[in-house]
Amino acid sequence: MATLLRKIGLIRLHNRDTEDPKHPHNHRAGGGGGPQSASLRGKGGPKSGGHKQPPPPPGGDASPGPGRGRRAAEPTAPQPAAGAGGPRERAAGARAGPAAREAGAGGSLGPAARQQHCTQVRSRRLMKELQDIARLSDRFISVELVDESLFDWNVKLHQVDKDSVLWQDMKETNTEFILLNLTFPDNFPFSPPFMRVLSPRLENGYVLDGGAICMELLTPRGWSSAYTVEAVMRQFAASLVKGQGRICRKAGKSKKSFSRKEAEATFKSLVKTHEKYGWVTPPVSDG
Repeated sequence: MATLLRKIGLIRLHNRDTEDPKHPHNHRAGGGGGPQSASLRGKGGPKSGGHKQPPPPPGGDASPGPGRGRRAAEPTAPQPAAGAGGPRERAAGARAGPAAREAGAGGSLGPAARQQHCTQVRSRRLMKELQDIARLSDRFISVELVDESLFDWNVKLHQVDKDSVLWQDMKETNTEFILLNLTFPDNFPFSPPFMRVLSPRLENGYVLDGGAICMELLTPRGWSSAYTVEAVMRQFAASLVKGQGRICRKAGKSKKSFSRKEAEATFKSLVKTHEKYGWVTPPVSDG
């Protein structure tokens, strides 16, 4: 009886070992789990034939949800880092640096550079003007620099219309020329020079207090950068004759010199007046 019970126990132990898929005896080499496990392997085919899932990408989700696994596995395009690139690209960037900064600042020069540029433009223009005047064959005008400054001229007007009363006054008073002063602003030739009569003391002819000159082309509104000093002086000579300018011979007044401060104040006032009412040349009879 005891022997029979031991046999029955051994049979049960054997059946449990062979039926439990988790038992280590089922994974023996060559065991294969029998026909049932073989059929399961056959049904799986190449789709489930032991292919392992690829490891998740670095930094990705180890267990992505629906639709997330593919996005995580897609490679992302590398973004160029600041200052990246080969030597040629870096050199090109370095060359473009100053231009880009200048464009970012509106392409405008700094105050010092702008002042230097204006001085160069003004100097080149005035040097050319001096050369052109020196080559005049009729000796219409001559120029002397004030204190050797290229931007401050004393201009001698040697000739006016010889049929005018002004020319007769010059002959009778032994006046060889009419002396004028021209000062050129920083933005010349894009702004007009300030021009005034120094001597002799004139009356009428559009010459006002202090020696200021009433001419539209000497104002910012009437000025053009194409005007030359020679052209301005010829226009002034014509306006003197047209306005019946005369040399002042009144006692006590003819020797009184013109004042720059008074001329600047007078010119500023007449510019405001003409900007308000317009530039209308008065009749010759009005002087």
